[in-house]
Amino acid sequence: MKKIGLIAGNRKFPLLFAASAKKKGCKIIAIAIKGDTSPKLKKFVDKIYWLKLSEFQKMFDIFKAEAVESVVMAGQISPRRLFSQETQSCPQLRQILDTLKDKQADTLFGAVAKRLEAAGLTLLDSTTFIEEYLPKKGTLTKQEPDFDTWEDVYFGLSLAKAVANLDIGQTVAVKSKTIVAVEAFEGTDNLIRRAGKLGRGRVVIVKVSKPKQDMRFDIPVIGLNTIKNLVKARCRCLAFEAGKTLFIDQEESIRLADRRGISIVAV
Repeated sequence: MKKIGLIAGNRKFPLLFAASAKKKGCKIIAIAIKGDTSPKLKKFVDKIYWLKLSEFQKMFDIFKAEAVESVVMAGQISPRRLFSQETQSCPQLRQILDTLKDKQADTLFGAVAKRLEAAGLTLLDSTTFIEEYLPKKGTLTKQEPDFDTWEDVYFGLSLAKAVANLDIGQTVAVKSKTIVAVEAFEGTDNLIRRAGKLGRGRVVIVKVSKPKQDMRFDIPVIGLNTIKNLVKARCRCLAFEAGKTLFIDQEESIRLADRRGISIVAV
């Protein structure tokens, strides 16, 4: 049985990965982050260690003691915590942050990846074992986008790629070929809420991967919560990049979108 270390962030992604890896016969040793990781993760792993962010260094000791050689990072840490006192109280994390050229997610996770590799650990793609959750091109809902919606989708795609290339965000909101909102530090859910207020309904949300997306961390993720926010914001369509976006709770999400007349397309 292959042993894999799981560095688990928030929401369902870590649970999904752990459940899929267990089905493939893997033994999962999880590092759970207090204040972010779901307690439900315990049901899907063989061992779980709860650490504060300030206990960053302990993670390496645990993996060494458990004879873990391969590691996956799944889920995010709340961005606000990167600027908190608990981060500053950890010498190792503070050193990483102080030496970064910027505080973007890719830069930070890349630095953590280098620390893992320096400790003799191999960081695997976060999509390992869960490829079936990366939809291929096509319309997933019953509701096919109309001509005007497709125009907004393709208008938003090129601009979302440009924004992602600058490492600002990976999502834009479009209405009538106008950029209503651009994702930044606040994340996709808050972008959708903001776009709903600014666009007053009928907004198209376009989410992409970065041009040089490192599939080991920070990959685009959508799920039921995303669709619920689309409903509240009265959006008409969600378009995301096929093969590079993790879609959690697909069946339930698509059912909700169908009921509310929202199109979901992988492009």
